[in-house]
Amino acid sequence: MNQKTEKKKAFRMPHVFIILLLIMLFVVILSYIIPSGSYERITDAATGLSVIDPDTFQYVENENPIGFMDYFEAVYNGFVNGATIMGTLFICSGMIYLLEVSGAFGAAINLILKKTKGKEFSVVCIFYTIFVIFGVLGYGEAAYPFYPLAVTIGFALGYDRMVGTALAIIGSTVGFTSGMMNTFTTGVAQQIVGLPLFSGIGFRAVGLAVFYVIGLIGIYAYCRRIRKDPRRSFYSEEYMNQNREDHTSGMENMTVSRALGIIIFLAVIVIQGYGCIRLSWSFPQIAGLYVIMGIILTIIFRFKPNEACQLFCKGAVRVFAAAFAVGLAQSVVVLMNQACIMDTIVHAMATLLENRGAILALLIIFIFVTLFNFLVVSGSGKAVIIMPILQPLGKILGINQQVLVLAYQYGDGITNSFWPASSLVQLSMCGVDYGSWIKFCWKIYLGFIVSAFILVMIAHNMGYGPF
Repeated sequence: MNQKTEKKKAFRMPHVFIILLLIMLFVVILSYIIPSGSYERITDAATGLSVIDPDTFQYVENENPIGFMDYFEAVYNGFVNGATIMGTLFICSGMIYLLEVSGAFGAAINLILKKTKGKEFSVVCIFYTIFVIFGVLGYGEAAYPFYPLAVTIGFALGYDRMVGTALAIIGSTVGFTSGMMNTFTTGVAQQIVGLPLFSGIGFRAVGLAVFYVIGLIGIYAYCRRIRKDPRRSFYSEEYMNQNREDHTSGMENMTVSRALGIIIFLAVIVIQGYGCIRLSWSFPQIAGLYVIMGIILTIIFRFKPNEACQLFCKGAVRVFAAAFAVGLAQSVVVLMNQACIMDTIVHAMATLLENRGAILALLIIFIFVTLFNFLVVSGSGKAVIIMPILQPLGKILGINQQVLVLAYQYGDGITNSFWPASSLVQLSMCGVDYGSWIKFCWKIYLGFIVSAFILVMIAHNMGYGPF
């Protein structure tokens, strides 16, 4: 009786949709507290991007304040704005499901487990590194369809779903934050301040190594902990009821057609990475690539056309909740824009930085970008707002532009998978609740944040330059 009462009283984290709706409500409240303000926008000749003119801020009267219906209409408008990401998510997940149904993934995992029997954590390292590489390439949302696969791998290795989730999310965060070849943040920010694209890559590689080790240590500690005592798993009931055979039994052996399917899949990943880095591909091109893959897989595995379409729909439905969360996250941005408070917040930060020392200014910049990421998830979106202000301030304060970009990159990247607006989308792909995730990862992210600022200080003191 007492146990039932305790279960009833136990706090349960609200659903991802509820949390995002509450964040939207928070923005509405802010719109009536923070005065509206605006910078004039100009087109940057070097990049063609629309950026703010830092000398043109003025408080304005918001002619379209957020009303009762605007809050609800923002859901639809957010879906419209996020349609590209959502559509890509549906298409990629549906096409990847064809490969799952064929047994190719299961056979590949089974083969790896046989080769690494007794060395399960080495497999953890391998897949963790793969997701780090995804992050380095700036995949972001493009890596979401692989998250459920990471959970499956965690199960097959004899761990719980949190381990698989960490492989995907922590790995992607490490690579994305490093900014080595991240077009969406480092690339945009460097172009705005006039630096060569992806310059300073050597120091960013050092940062990647630091974050990589911190993330791996955190994952290793948790793996070791739950192996010693399954009750310490965040999903202990599920974990104690499962065993390794439950997830590896039924996995068939590798065949020629399955091997060919895996090769096609790996080729698609390589082409996707090359296209994003060298050919400036975005979501339409990525989605088109997966459509091609789906057609080839249908031929290889001899699916009937109708059967392939039905399987595609099943695969796409699996990410419905995540796609819906993407739309709600975009709804937050819609309300921020309507409230006209984004520029006001940035102006307040610029005012705070005036007449500050370089070290203190860098700390404020780092903290501001980290906190601002709670409301504005888009790395490139923040860059076009913040970097035009930081550029002249950096010159006044004697801070190298490369150091400013580094501080911005780290402030944006680390909390992308911590603040709810973006992490909830990722967690919904893995079946992990936000409360458990925060309990698992807060020490890892604290390590990321502290080491990131230390790296920024080192970069400043060593005169980290533009090349």
